Amino acid sequence: MTRRYHPVLVVLHWLLALMILGGLLVGGLVLAETPNDDPAKLTSLLLHMVSGLTILALMIGRLGLRLFTAKPPHADIGNGLLNTGASAAHWALYLLVIGMSVSGIVMSNTAGLPDIVFGGSGAPLPENFDDLAARTVHGIISTLLWLLIAGHVLAALYHHFVRKDGLLRRMWFGDRNA
Repeated sequence: MTRRYHPVLVVLHWLLALMILGGLLVGGLVLAETPNDDPAKLTSLLLHMVSGLTILALMIGRLGLRLFTAKPPHADIGNGLLNTGASAAHWALYLLVIGMSVSGIVMSNTAGLPDIVFGGSGAPLPENFDDLAARTVHGIISTLLWLLIAGHVLAALYHHFVRKDGLLRRMWFGDRNA
């Protein structure tokens, strides 16, 4: 029986965790606070957009690999509702991360950012993005993602420190069958 996830899934899990947290922090603390007429915003947008596209590609690859590789059985803590909720939360992470990237792409295209940021058109950024529906969706997903990530981390810490059931080892390197 497989007791650990595929090593590529492990790498993607931790790499995506860092990239997603970085994207959320840059989006919420840097981009949201930098005026659109500040020239430094273009560089931040460029990095944010490239990392968002990279996150999308890696997340889709991770999803495909997860669907087609052997994986450990679902954790069972003896409560059907919590077990179902844990599984739903994992799928919600995929959905929200992909939705975040897609809403970013829609917002970017609606605001003409590819030509401004990548094309060097010299056109200024729009005064703000607040009137774009995709911006609202991007913000809502950001909040939901923060909450879900916090729950995910707290659940992992609960398993590790309270239940001491070795659940975290599943998402680390080592013999997959040990």
